[in-house]
Amino acid sequence: MGLFADLPGDDGLPGPQRRLAMIALMTATAMTVLDGTIVNIALPQIALALKVSAGAAIWVANGYLLAAAMTLAIFASLASRIGYRNQYAGGLAVFTLASLGCALAPSLDVLIGMRLLQGLGASAVLSIGPAILRTVFPNRLLGRILGLNALMVAATTAIGPALGGVLLAISSWEWLFAINVPLGLVGLVLVLRAIPAERATALGRFDSAGAVLSALAMGALIMAAEACQRLGAPGQSEAAGLHALAYGVTAVVAGIAFVWRQRHAAQPLLPLTIFASSRFSLAALTSLISFVGQGIAFIALPFLFQSNYGYSALHAALLFTPWPLGIILAAPQAGKLSDRFAPIALSSAGLGVFTVGLALLALLPAHAQAWDICWRGFICGIGFGFFQSPNNREMLSNTARQHSANASGVLAIMRTFGQCFGAALMGIIVSVFGAHVIAGAGTLASAAQDAHAIRLSLWVAAAATALATLVSVSRLRALHVAPTVPPANP
Repeated sequence: MGLFADLPGDDGLPGPQRRLAMIALMTATAMTVLDGTIVNIALPQIALALKVSAGAAIWVANGYLLAAAMTLAIFASLASRIGYRNQYAGGLAVFTLASLGCALAPSLDVLIGMRLLQGLGASAVLSIGPAILRTVFPNRLLGRILGLNALMVAATTAIGPALGGVLLAISSWEWLFAINVPLGLVGLVLVLRAIPAERATALGRFDSAGAVLSALAMGALIMAAEACQRLGAPGQSEAAGLHALAYGVTAVVAGIAFVWRQRHAAQPLLPLTIFASSRFSLAALTSLISFVGQGIAFIALPFLFQSNYGYSALHAALLFTPWPLGIILAAPQAGKLSDRFAPIALSSAGLGVFTVGLALLALLPAHAQAWDICWRGFICGIGFGFFQSPNNREMLSNTARQHSANASGVLAIMRTFGQCFGAALMGIIVSVFGAHVIAGAGTLASAAQDAHAIRLSLWVAAAATALATLVSVSRLRALHVAPTVPPANP
């Protein structure tokens, strides 16, 4: 049966309304995820056009990620108070208007301000997207629709640099933002038409202290990762190291305080009871570690393609195309299979393939041809696509329905945290390598030594996904001792 065919006893929305809801949700997801990566390749042009330094222009990218990461847990909690549709539509409206503001921004300050607003809108959308899918589609189709959602998230993340390069080749940087406006308006109309309004399910005082601690912990984490990426830059290593340490300590302290607060709050921002299910907790941990590997690869590969192989920015972006193509082919099939077979076994197998793909990229020869790069990236995409949708199904199906928004928030946080930690690891590896060369030889690293550092990073990425595979396989024992949490009535 198809995604929009109705069967007796189905929960969720009728088939035709499910179709409209899916189009609306996928459109919004693609836009918000894409804006996290598509802008990176345009930063040099933005810096030139606005007459600012490259370091200042970086905040066009970092501001978006910072605002989104700091508010994911907050919006996941707010959704049960203001309603899924209200929050989703409001977040999409803010994101669309902020996109127009970005396209019309006359200065860097205005552009960064609009990017912060974009990040807030994206957080409101991404934090509850899977939770809305769970209410829209019947449980028998949960794996399949989560597979399509995973495809959209992973593919748009991977294809962002390539799409950005193509748009820049035919237009100016403003169109990277302006293209969101018509898509956002269409998505907003469909959300208001297809997703039914529902009553708020959470009452009482909002956990303001938990919200502040959550934002502080995630914000400090993003800033620590950004400082780690500057560790290897000439003249910045000492200051970046101190900044990374200060932000890292702040993130740890705020994180510990947040956990303490959640244990003692009457109505916590993030109910820790959802982690009582070992299957949910292990799925979240598996997701976190896998995104560490992906985060390292997404930063290391552009350096490898451009700095060591000599490809242009556009060609380097196009070399990423096989990765999302593999995800597009694998994720829907994996989601469909996870409705029939054990998601744990499927996601573990996908992680194993992903690990092999990363190892193959680390083994690229010194002078690799484009086809040699592409088939290895394709294997990574197949593996990651086969992992993510069954793992997401495992997370949501082991959470009571009243905590679906919180589970969606955890899913988004694991992705963001993992990618940031991967970026930090990449920065540390490059810094240690560069410091060793300068101290030992008194000169800058050669191209061959840079390539060695990048390959070392890819090996670390492969090690991370190998660890994620072991954690995933360990869930097979939990499968026999920890039954799925029965969905509670909304």
